[in-house]
Amino acid sequence: MSGATNVADRTAAPARKRLAVFKFASCDGCQLTLLDCEDEFLALTDAVQIVHFTEATRTSLPGPYDVALVEGSITTPEDAERIQRVRADSRFLVVLGACATAGGIQALRDFGDVREFTEAVYARPEYISTLARSTPIAAHVPVDFELRGCPIDRGQLLEVVTAYLAGRKPRIPDRGVCFECKARGTVCVTVADGTPCLGPVTHAGCGAICPAFRRGCYGCFGPARDPNTAAQIRLLRSQGESPEQITRVFRTFNAASAAFLAASSAQRPDTEEELHDAPA
Repeated sequence: MSGATNVADRTAAPARKRLAVFKFASCDGCQLTLLDCEDEFLALTDAVQIVHFTEATRTSLPGPYDVALVEGSITTPEDAERIQRVRADSRFLVVLGACATAGGIQALRDFGDVREFTEAVYARPEYISTLARSTPIAAHVPVDFELRGCPIDRGQLLEVVTAYLAGRKPRIPDRGVCFECKARGTVCVTVADGTPCLGPVTHAGCGAICPAFRRGCYGCFGPARDPNTAAQIRLLRSQGESPEQITRVFRTFNAASAAFLAASSAQRPDTEEELHDAPA
C-alpha cells in the first residue's frame, strides 16, 4: 500500500495557479481583451484556475492568488483601500492598460476642479465620494509588471501569463510606434500628410493601427522608453500647431504619465504646479 501511495504522489498533477481579475475605474476594454483569449485560456486549463473574474463568471473565491490582473485607475477612497487588499492577497500583480498604468483618460480630471465636474454631471453631487485625481495602481501599491495600451494587446497579455507559468521574464518589446509603421510598410502620416502624430514618442504594441488608417498616433500605449518629447514638440510647432493644440495632443489616454505630463505642461507652465498641488 505504501508503494502504491508513493507512485500516486509522484504522478499527481501539479496544483493549478490561481488567477484573479479585478476591475477599478475603467471601461472594461482590457477585460474584454482577456475574454477574447478564450481559446488560448482553454488550452491552459490544466495550469490555470480562474478564481475571480466578474466579467466572465459568477465564481468568486477568496485569495491568496498566484496572479492578479488589475484593470482601471484609483478614483475613490473605497478603491484605494480595495487595491491594498488585492495586493496583499496576490503573489504576482499585473496591471492592464492605460487606466491602470497612468490613470487613463479619466486623469483629465487632474487638470480641473473635480467638484465642478460632479456638480455638472450628478443631480445630487453630495452623494458622490470621489478623489480629486485619477491615479495609477503603482501610486498605491507595488506592481510586478505593467501592460500598456487602450486596450492592451492580446498577444502581450498571453505572453505575460505564459511567461509566469514558465518562470521567466515576459518578452515585451519596448520600441516605438514608428518601428511598427516601418515594419508593416505604412507611409508616415506626418511626412506624407502633415498629420500630427505621437508615434515617435509612443511605446509600441498596437501594431500602428491608427497610422495604418491614415490617422496620427494618439499615444494610447503611453510614452516610449526615453521619449524625445522636446523634438516632438518642435516638430508639432513646425507643422503650425499652437501651444493649446500641442497640449491637447499629449492629453488623451496617458495625459498623467510623467513624460506626456511634462510635455503638455511645458505649453502651460502653470498647469503642472496646479496638478502637483492637487490633493490626492
